[in-house]
Amino acid sequence: MNGKLIEVNGLSKVFRVGSLFSRIRLTAVDNVSFDINEAEIYTLAGESGSGKTTVSKIILGLLEPSEGKILYKGKDTTAMKSEKEKKEFRKDVQAIFQNPFETFNPLRMVENYLYETQRNFIGAGEKEGSERIEQALNAVGLTLDDVKDKYPGEFSGGQLQRISIARALVTQPSLLIADEPVSMVDASLRMAIVNLFKELKEKYGLSVLYITHDLATAYYVSDKIAIMFRGNIVEKGNVEKVLEEPKHPYTRMLKESIAQPDPRSKWNTRVDLHLTEREEYLLKGCKFAGRCPHAMDACRKENVPDFEVDGTTVKCLLYR
Repeated sequence: MNGKLIEVNGLSKVFRVGSLFSRIRLTAVDNVSFDINEAEIYTLAGESGSGKTTVSKIILGLLEPSEGKILYKGKDTTAMKSEKEKKEFRKDVQAIFQNPFETFNPLRMVENYLYETQRNFIGAGEKEGSERIEQALNAVGLTLDDVKDKYPGEFSGGQLQRISIARALVTQPSLLIADEPVSMVDASLRMAIVNLFKELKEKYGLSVLYITHDLATAYYVSDKIAIMFRGNIVEKGNVEKVLEEPKHPYTRMLKESIAQPDPRSKWNTRVDLHLTEREEYLLKGCKFAGRCPHAMDACRKENVPDFEVDGTTVKCLLYR
């Protein structure tokens, strides 16, 4: 079994929102824990506003956690002090973002980004740097000649996202954090990007934290999955176990919301949306209680612990 690459332990992030005289504390990430092993694709899935991206920003060091620790290869990244340590971590953990057209300046040739990444993290000479860049581009099905002297506007969204992945691969990282990497790409190209993550894992032993609202691609690409709702992980485990036999009512609702190519198959679940997103975050007890068809009085009053059920971890009082 592969060893743990990154451990997220009790991670929380609190924001103060509202005007100066009516500020409230909003817990965007609430006591989140999960591990990613070497050569593993781990997915954080859930609707917009569930806290997925906030988790990724904390891991990348773009946000400070309010509580909790992140251990990368056994080292606490939240306690890193020296620039050398921080640079080594940034070299090892690279990010790919949602919109490739926002990643690149339209007035700057894309090859400059590749060479800049190589200089900043590797410091190799021109020949060695070009060889490393060529290898990174080859890994995503491109060559240096394909991108040389070209601007972002000369590429499709799918090609540009591949170049974004290649830029991340220049540093030869151990972990890619991919935040909704296919949501801005044409449907016909989405599976090509998702397949690329699988190939990188199998060929190079790369780990991926895949962040998405799309359960179909999550099921296809992931080894493990964690379902998030309003800052909490409500269910996590092996992807087949979680998505084929969902335990939490929210996971079931997400699965039922996937469009089925059968006009006789209708979604009969009634969803109550009388609460706003902010009000759901501020609920005591289970944040899903306002929508859940199985909600009990205790769900609205008690802090819900995690329960181990048939090999998955579920945050739901139905399993107490």
